[in-house]
Amino acid sequence: MAKLSPLQEERLKYQPKLPKSLSQGINSLEMTEGAATQSVRDQEQINALFANTYGKPVVTFSNSGSSKVSEVRNVGVILSGGQAPGGHNVIAGLYDALKSANPDNKLYGFLGGPSGIIDGKYIEFTDEYINEYRNTGGFDIIGSGRTKLETEDQFQESLKVCKSLNISAVVIIGGDDSNTNAALLAEWFVKNNTGIQVIGCPKTIDGDLKNDQIEISFGFDTATKTYAELIGNIQRDANSAKKYWHFIKIMGRSASHVALEAALQTQPNITLISEEVEAKQMSLDSIVNSMADIIAKRAANGKNFGIAIIPEGLIEFIPEMKTMIANLNDIMAELENDSSYIAATSMHDKFAIVERRLDDVNASAFSSLPAGIKAQLLADRDPHGNVQVSKIETEKLLIEMISSKLNEMKSQGQFVGKFSAQSHFFGYEGRCAFPSNFDADYCYSLGYNAFALINNGLTGYLSSVRNLTKPASEWIAGGIPLTMMMNMEKRHGEMKPVIQKALVKLDGPVFKQLSDNREDWAMNDRYLFPGAIQYFGPSSVCDITTRTLQLERAKELANV
Repeated sequence: MAKLSPLQEERLKYQPKLPKSLSQGINSLEMTEGAATQSVRDQEQINALFANTYGKPVVTFSNSGSSKVSEVRNVGVILSGGQAPGGHNVIAGLYDALKSANPDNKLYGFLGGPSGIIDGKYIEFTDEYINEYRNTGGFDIIGSGRTKLETEDQFQESLKVCKSLNISAVVIIGGDDSNTNAALLAEWFVKNNTGIQVIGCPKTIDGDLKNDQIEISFGFDTATKTYAELIGNIQRDANSAKKYWHFIKIMGRSASHVALEAALQTQPNITLISEEVEAKQMSLDSIVNSMADIIAKRAANGKNFGIAIIPEGLIEFIPEMKTMIANLNDIMAELENDSSYIAATSMHDKFAIVERRLDDVNASAFSSLPAGIKAQLLADRDPHGNVQVSKIETEKLLIEMISSKLNEMKSQGQFVGKFSAQSHFFGYEGRCAFPSNFDADYCYSLGYNAFALINNGLTGYLSSVRNLTKPASEWIAGGIPLTMMMNMEKRHGEMKPVIQKALVKLDGPVFKQLSDNREDWAMNDRYLFPGAIQYFGPSSVCDITTRTLQLERAKELANV
């Protein structure tokens, strides 16, 4: 093993905290079932597609006071999708629970994501191997991938590999798409009487995989604290230099939870929320005008600096951009095999071909964009056939358009200041940080709890640990059916079952906290400087949860 930094050495020694129910013995758990459940939408279609796993109850665990013998089990684990802080601890918790239940149990890690279970690429975990990764960031323990598990051939190959290793359960650690894969695999295994269980774990720094039973997805806490530290540093610099506007794009394609949480932690001058833009049908021009107005007002007060937070997926929520991108996605699928487009030697020629294919209104929106943004819109699609919005430099687009607007205002005597802008994109910086104490504890509990679900014979469930604003000992462990979170959505031109994304609620307490303070933060510098994540010290500093979770849980608890 390579030489470790002092922090690495200390983090390896950290012993994550568990809910009281789980800490008193994996073989002494008693399971309580709630009422039957149904999907969030499209109940008939989801029920038909998941006839063998639909409608199961929510379950919770408590300690029975008596211990039972656990049969020998071999379990496989998969890391799926993008990295999120704490993934290693999910595997460590799963491993410790499995070995605690029966020392003869084995845990296999499939390499490179879901493709590992198809191709039969794996390692068997040992104490020595696991111990090198406890409380560390990243997914390098077995690697990750984005292969979808959805075809008959993939399921058959997965079954062969599981049978060859005598695996009786598979744990898939991932976000909404990955846990949709888990639901499909669980259904197929039951339908074909394989005897193999499937359990999911809720991972995504985007924060869009949550509901009443999944209060937060793991990695969100660490990632937002990491981004907040960086934003705080930039705010301190801006408040010192007093000459730059910083436009900071933050990861989060389909939902703005990360941007919203980072804003609450740092209190910048401007925060855009994609869901609000869509709900209010705000055009690109109206966004630019609103931001330019704040910049001009601050300049009139002698403040030629400020901070603007922009969610990664913003462009897809702007009505005219959303319509244009949807049209563009369909056209780009057609142009993949179009000889004239393939033969085009310049981007100008490609733009012209695309504009001719787009509907008139969408062609107008496309042609109004800078060439660099157009090129980014034509880049390779993601696995769903959609624009890769992380490659679209929305922050630079806004800077360019605002600069033009301010020049226009200056010519009319409406802007008397200076505008110098810096652009930033915080993405990968937050995905593999050392997990915060909260994420270290939460992830370990999720993994430990995943084996509790397996040990109690469940399949098609997502590991759930709740009551997260309380000390870890008071957390509630259990599970929810994966089908409970599903609806039908259009993917690659077909309606498919997927786990519904949880977007920012504009009538919720978290967004209200932002909207109530926007005007004050815009004109007055109420910057907060969170600093680096703290791992040692008082619990009020080291174990603190996100503002999002505190505000959401405060409302829920008030209604109890």
